[in-house]
This record gives sequence, C-alpha cells and structure tokens, in this order.
Amino acid sequence: MLTVDFDRLGVGPGVKVIDVGAGAGRHSYEAYRRGAEVVAFDQSATDMAEVATMFEAMAEAGEVPPSARAEAVVGNALELPYADGTFDCVIASEILEHVPEDDAAIAELVRVLKKGGKLAVTVPRWLPERICWALSDEYHANEGGHIRIYKADELRDKIAARGLKFTHTHHAHSLHSPFWWLKCAVGVEESEHPAVSAYHRLLVWDMMQRPLLTRVAEAALNPLIGKSVALYFDKPAVDVALV
Repeated sequence: MLTVDFDRLGVGPGVKVIDVGAGAGRHSYEAYRRGAEVVAFDQSATDMAEVATMFEAMAEAGEVPPSARAEAVVGNALELPYADGTFDCVIASEILEHVPEDDAAIAELVRVLKKGGKLAVTVPRWLPERICWALSDEYHANEGGHIRIYKADELRDKIAARGLKFTHTHHAHSLHSPFWWLKCAVGVEESEHPAVSAYHRLLVWDMMQRPLLTRVAEAALNPLIGKSVALYFDKPAVDVALV
C-alpha cells in the first residue's frame, strides 16, 4: 500500500533514494523494483533486518533490475550519516508525526537532498486524525505514538521555509479512515472485534484485488476523508536565499 506517487518523483534506474523512517519497507521495495539505488533507513533494528532479508529475496526472485541496489540502515533521523546533497530523492512517509524535534528532522531531510532533487513527505491528515484522537487516547498517547496533528498548509510552509519549492499535494487511503475510527471506538488493541476483523478483511481484499468499484470509491473519497496527505517539493538547482 503506497502513499507516495513514484511516477511524480521520477524514481527509476540510477536514481539515489533514501526512505527515512522506512518501517516495514513498503516504499523502499517500490523504489527497488523500479531500479533505484535505495537506502531504507529506520531506528528499528528489527524492521531493518526484515527489510534487508526482503531485499535479498527480491533480488534472488528477479523482481528488480540487475543494476538496482538496496541496503537497510539503522540510525537516527535527526543525524543522517550522509553528506550534504547525497540523494536524488528523499521520502519521509508517516514519520514526522512521531518525532518531537520535527524541525531538526526536516532540516536533515533537506540537507541530504541534492540540488534539483525531490522530497516527498506524508503525514496523517488533520480531520481523520483529529477524530481518532477524540475517540481514543490509546491511539496516540503511547511510546512512539503520534505526538502532533499537522495541518497540511502549516507543514508545507515549514518545509518550504528550508528553501524548497512546493509542487503538489494529494490525499490517500480514504477507505482506511473509517477502519481506524472503528478501532479507536472499540479499542485500539481489540483486533479480534467482529466489526474490526470484517473491515480488515475488506481492506486486505481491496489491496490484493484492486477492484474497480473500490478504486473509484477511494478516489472520490480521498479529497474528503483521505487518511494521509502527501506533500511534494523540489530543491532548487541553485541556492535560494532564505527569508
């Protein structure tokens, strides 16, 4: 389940990509399939070990072009171990809402991006997230949980203030918003609740089969209740003075 539009990012052979806060690796895998040189980066050693194993399996199965490269790296998003301007594309999907020092994290994302490169940032959308918080403290008040709710324009301006040019935005995963509202209403840990289980089966079926009906429904609902908002930026090829 991808949140980022890879066609918009121009990810392909020879493009150097870092997926910061890669988690289970969904965006890293897509970049790898497209032939990029990929770094999946996350603070979780367990997640990165599993991602590294999947990278190997993908290569062995012939799912990636021979020129593609991928590695999984454990580290701190506030101190990315790369030189300025290392990557053509930086992805940070569903991570900033977890980071207390989000300004420092944004500065690092911008720092390692090449001039002329592209940045994609996604976070939970304000309205669906606000409903989740209202329904359940358990949803967000836990170690590693969501510590803030972004308004898209505020996050856009915060990133643009680092000298990047905002280029596009879209919403995604509207069918997931009611699922999380349901989980928050019955209890976040109540995964075996009949209603939660039934909705989860629907989502899995939708992701695997991608039927036209649900594709059309999700596209229509995304502007209204999309669970995530994606923001895209370009780093100017020449330095821009910050005001």
